[in-house]
Amino acid sequence: MKRHRFQPGRLTAGLVVLGTALAYGLDAAGEWDLPPFAPLPVLLGGLCLAGLVSALAFGARRRRTRLSEHTAPPLRDLPMDELRRRYEMSVSRRDREDREGAS
Repeated sequence: MKRHRFQPGRLTAGLVVLGTALAYGLDAAGEWDLPPFAPLPVLLGGLCLAGLVSALAFGARRRRTRLSEHTAPPLRDLPMDELRRRYEMSVSRRDREDREGAS
């Protein structure tokens, strides 16, 4: 399974929806006696909370990224740079040969 970033807003939304489904399930099983509209405000409030948690997590992640950009050392002479230089040299050599051959 491909790894992904932890997203606390999605976790919160999932738990809220599961809680609401559990409440409706217990009502359907006869364990609880809930009015049909009672879990809906809880669901709405929980989804708003999930949005707030997502916004806070995004802000924290963005701030951490911005701080790490200032402290990270510059990357130089990576293997890809050498490959790019070789490619540019071969392309310029080929262009030069094409011009010499055309004259």
